[in-house]
Amino acid sequence: MNFFKELTKGIIKENPIFVIVLGMCPTLAVTTSVKNAIGMGLAATFVLLCSNIIISLIKDITPSSIRIPIYIVVIAAFVSVVNMLMEAYVPALHKSLGLFIPLIVVNCIILGRAEAFASKNNVIMSAADGIGMGLGFTLSLMVVSTIRELLGAGTWLGIKILPATYDPMLVAILAPGAFLTLGFLMAILSMVKEKKQ
Repeated sequence: MNFFKELTKGIIKENPIFVIVLGMCPTLAVTTSVKNAIGMGLAATFVLLCSNIIISLIKDITPSSIRIPIYIVVIAAFVSVVNMLMEAYVPALHKSLGLFIPLIVVNCIILGRAEAFASKNNVIMSAADGIGMGLGFTLSLMVVSTIRELLGAGTWLGIKILPATYDPMLVAILAPGAFLTLGFLMAILSMVKEKKQ
């Protein structure tokens, strides 16, 4: 297997949000601002990387009948670490993300990568997969949140970008705006992929 291929596949080819369509709950909920998207993306990337490494290390000694509960315990341990670190060092972001940090435990991307990849591959490839999928997830969240924050508030990372005369579209930062933004981005990506074939 190619390390670079595993590292980059999560960005476009197997992007967790736009291609595999996993992790929709945090995608729709936390992309009201780029700051939230970066925080969630980095937290999920940390959990993906660490859990992939540990699951790859213990795959041969894990009984198949209880592998999923064991994976969940491993993932939950790293989510707890992230949750406590965020609460201690970035309390405003922790408060803003709220329940979605503990919910990383049941995020389909993380459990899916543990089951589909880390449990079948070596540590190096599993680490590459974790970083790649985490990077793809983070970049996707940033794209969705950039569009929503610009249209809904005229800002990017809280900095005023659009002129003062711009009248923000409130719908962009509400739930319908999340669905519309995600739908349009998925349609554009699908059209681009079709033209390449």
